[in-house]
Amino acid sequence: MVFEKICEIIAEKLEIDKSLITKDSSFTDMKIDSLCMVEIMLSIEEDFNITIDDTDNLDSVADLVFYVENKLNNL
Repeated sequence: MVFEKICEIIAEKLEIDKSLITKDSSFTDMKIDSLCMVEIMLSIEEDFNITIDDTDNLDSVADLVFYVENKLNNL
C-alpha cells in the first residue's frame, strides 16, 4: 500500500505513468530535482500524516518506502 501510494504521488508530480516506477528507481535516474523532491515529500507527509525529518539518505523509491513504513510503524 505504501509503495503504491508513493508511486502515485511521484507519477503525478513527474507527469509519467506510475507503471514506470519500481522500488529500484532512483531519484537521480528519474531526474527529480530538489524542488520536485520537496513537493513529493510534502504530498507524502500530507497523505500519510507523518513528518519527514531527514531526506539525506533517501536515494531511491525503496529507501523512501522503507522510511515511510518505519514512520508509520512507530506512530
